[in-house]
Amino acid sequence: MKRLILSSILLTLVFVSFQKAQAHCQIPCGIYHDELRFEMIMEDIETIEKSMNQINEISQAEDKNYNQLVRWVNNKELHAQKIQDVVSEYFLAQRVKITASDDPKYNDYVKSLELLHQMTVYAMKTKQTTDLENVEKLKTATKEYQKLYFKDHDEGHTKEKK
Repeated sequence: MKRLILSSILLTLVFVSFQKAQAHCQIPCGIYHDELRFEMIMEDIETIEKSMNQINEISQAEDKNYNQLVRWVNNKELHAQKIQDVVSEYFLAQRVKITASDDPKYNDYVKSLELLHQMTVYAMKTKQTTDLENVEKLKTATKEYQKLYFKDHDEGHTKEKK
């Protein structure tokens, strides 16, 4: 019996350890830190930009440090993926509400989808290249979405910093 219980506990621990962490819960808990999400995205963008600069610098060096090159590439891709995850798992899945075409807020809804799509695509492009133009486009789309997002949000959608 003890063996069965220990096996069950071990299997449960193994299963739980393989679960992917979410950007935030997908139940209506009411705890949202929208400003923090944008701050995290901007930090990820800065990290991608620094990674690209380091990759370019190491690639041009006469004596290339391939270990550092690989680390910077992995870092760049990790932060680009974080942006894509927050866009899809936080904003698209939880924060952008489906809006009917006859609703006065429909144009903002469509613009939100457009900007979130741009953020996802430019994050993907930063994975594929070291072209800093993609970083600038990602920054621009993020700032535009942030401005649109907070345009009509009342106090209930934001948290005071303590």
